[in-house]
Amino acid sequence: MNSIGQKIKTATPGEAHMFFMGQAGFVFVSGRGTILGVDLYLSECVERLEGHIGFKRLVPAPISASEIEFDGIIATHAHYDHFDYDAMHELTASGKTRLFVSENCDKLIDELSIRKEIVSYVKPGMEFAVKDISVRGISCDHGAAAPDAFGVLISMDGKRIYIAGDTCFHAEYKDEILRDGKIDVMIAPINGAYGNLNEADCVALAEILAPELVVPCHYGMFAAHGGDPWKFCELMNSTSEKANYTLLTVGEHIIL
Repeated sequence: MNSIGQKIKTATPGEAHMFFMGQAGFVFVSGRGTILGVDLYLSECVERLEGHIGFKRLVPAPISASEIEFDGIIATHAHYDHFDYDAMHELTASGKTRLFVSENCDKLIDELSIRKEIVSYVKPGMEFAVKDISVRGISCDHGAAAPDAFGVLISMDGKRIYIAGDTCFHAEYKDEILRDGKIDVMIAPINGAYGNLNEADCVALAEILAPELVVPCHYGMFAAHGGDPWKFCELMNSTSEKANYTLLTVGEHIIL
């Protein structure tokens, strides 16, 4: 059987692919073969750096940090499960990978001696491209611990994917998110801890944005984070507007 890394590298040309990497991490592969990683957590640095059994990694990493040559990596804020301190240098070691991060990641960039020329600092509203994949920074609210955090709106192969990032509920972000039209996929946390959307918040956001597909994330990796995917499913099934949704296993991928 092909490994997850091999599946990413050989994703069918002409189709847009999305791979779930666990926690809040995703890999996107465009029809032209551009590979973009978002909030990848591939090491065990959270437990090591936080020193707490509640942050022990409970799900194996689907790929190693050196397995894929990414065209771009996005870290939506400086928390270690989004900016993987132990993996980031290796993730960007090829010399061809661009790194797009929030402003408070600058200290981590310096500590790891990551080359400044590959780094761009992103704010909500900022637009940039990773080859044929277009990205726009979106407002989010992850509280005082990460005031510089952002979400992203990814456009590739005619599909729009909204990744809420770590955020609490804000209905007023609707116009910003839908500025360019309807979104095809909404990805959002359901853990409800550390200022994030809980299961009901995620469902409420889906009702407001009316995406074609809802994918919950940010559960199952750490005991301390919480998040109940079955509760999310029950709430989605009880809504008046039956939006499509799916739960992805780590390493699973869908064609958009």
